[in-house]
Amino acid sequence: MIEELSLVLPLSRPTETDTSLAALVESYSAVLFRVAYSILRNQAEAEDIVQDTFVRVIEHRRALSELRDTRVWLVRIAWNLALDRRRRIRPEQMDDAFAQQLPSRNLAADIALDEAQQIQTVFRHIDRLPRAERQALLLSALDELNTSEIAQIMNKTESAIRALIFRARAHLRERLNKGDKA
Repeated sequence: MIEELSLVLPLSRPTETDTSLAALVESYSAVLFRVAYSILRNQAEAEDIVQDTFVRVIEHRRALSELRDTRVWLVRIAWNLALDRRRRIRPEQMDDAFAQQLPSRNLAADIALDEAQQIQTVFRHIDRLPRAERQALLLSALDELNTSEIAQIMNKTESAIRALIFRARAHLRERLNKGDKA
């Protein structure tokens, strides 16, 4: 990814902005990928979102020095881009590789397959949650953001985010305990 950005950046001597941009790519590309992938569940689409996020950074690089929380700003850009892209992706375009990669590689094949199927079931139930609950839960659980960061991304109060996460977990627990088929 850094190599791709170097094509966009000037080939002259690196400026302080160029250096900080490379540092941003190195520091945040993994978390931005997780954010995009948690929404899109498609590796190629998630990688595109990460690149699009840094293109936005390049377009607004003059504002970088004014940011209070760069991580939240970047996650919010990736989050919004992924939500926009998700509206255009059909469910059959989403891959199940994410769920299959989560179980430990040290497990026997039959146990790993069973765990992957359970994880896919959980994701199907998450997809059926109300939109705001689903978004808050994904940002919290998969992207490991704290309540204040999620509140900034979703434009809600921290108490509203805590309530959304609580309700999402309760709904998810209820559905999983019932054994509902997604």
